Amino acid sequence: MRVLLFTGKGGVGKTTLAAATAAALAGRGSKTLVVSTDPAHSLGDAFGGPLSGEPAEVDTCLHAAQIDSRSLVDGTWQTLRAQLRSALVTGAGLDSLDAEELTVLPGVDELLALTEVRRLAETGPWEAVIVDCGPTAETLRLLTLPEAVSGYLTRMYGWKTRLSGLARSVERLATHLESLRGLLTDPATTSVRLVLTPERVVVAETRRTLTSLALRGIRVDGLIANRLMPAPGLWRGGAASWLRTRRAQQEEVLAELARSALGEGMLRSVEHRAAEPVGLAALREIAHELYGDATPLAGAGESLAPLLTVSETDSGYSLRVALPLTRDTVVDLARIDDELAITVDGFRRLVALPEALRPCRIADAESDSRGLLVHLEGPA
Repeated sequence: MRVLLFTGKGGVGKTTLAAATAAALAGRGSKTLVVSTDPAHSLGDAFGGPLSGEPAEVDTCLHAAQIDSRSLVDGTWQTLRAQLRSALVTGAGLDSLDAEELTVLPGVDELLALTEVRRLAETGPWEAVIVDCGPTAETLRLLTLPEAVSGYLTRMYGWKTRLSGLARSVERLATHLESLRGLLTDPATTSVRLVLTPERVVVAETRRTLTSLALRGIRVDGLIANRLMPAPGLWRGGAASWLRTRRAQQEEVLAELARSALGEGMLRSVEHRAAEPVGLAALREIAHELYGDATPLAGAGESLAPLLTVSETDSGYSLRVALPLTRDTVVDLARIDDELAITVDGFRRLVALPEALRPCRIADAESDSRGLLVHLEGPA
């Protein structure tokens, strides 16, 4: 089974392209589920009919669902939270108010939405699961939650592991979070496709998103530029000059993206439609322009290199941290015990150093089109 996550800045058309990709896969005979985790659901609108939280057939080999994370919070999470609260009151001697505050879990809505995606993926006959995620800010929070919440649980509850009831509840949740992280970071199963429009502001956000995903070890297998002005061959009348100028600006933005390490071999494009693409016929037309005769499961190009690569030098080691960087990228690097704290344009990640590098000290670091290169010297 393959899982493809579609995200992008709000309003760029990610829902339409996710639905088109799912329709194309189903048209090839692959049993496909497309599911929306976006709180502002529009997947049903793309297909031209209502959807619920359980998969409904919209065509042969194609099912669709819209996850209601609020109802999941009111149901599934409340049960687990009650168990944690009870263990804190009876085992740790906390009063009920303190226990209530300690069981407020940040980001639980998104976490449960991701959990539901996995449940639907694993309980159906699907060969492909297409996920229409929320806008990039929400998606980044969604994709980093398993790791972040695991750290939260360790800090909040780690010292109470002697309390068997609490320990069992926390252990179950921690195991579940680790399995979610494993799903997201398995490049053979899961990848992200970033949708953008050919505008500099949107491209800048796309670059930041690529950096954040790379820091988390989440594979990106393609960029899709949506709503490109149609080619000028049929332009007539007074609007032709405006259209020509707009198309030229868009091509300039995409050329800059393609020349960078971010877009090389990873960029596809879809032209703007005169009519809103609603329904299977319109979605399949978009998919044909997007993928042609190729399978939609194949990315547009090679994904980013592994996050960490180590090689020996005369004085110690060099550590390559593969990140999409530009000349304007702001990078901060620090050593914290056995970890590197890497901050890129405000996104921070603690990366555990390989065991052989832990006795070494950072001598210097530099950046290039392939990311960071950290030079470490061995112990004296």
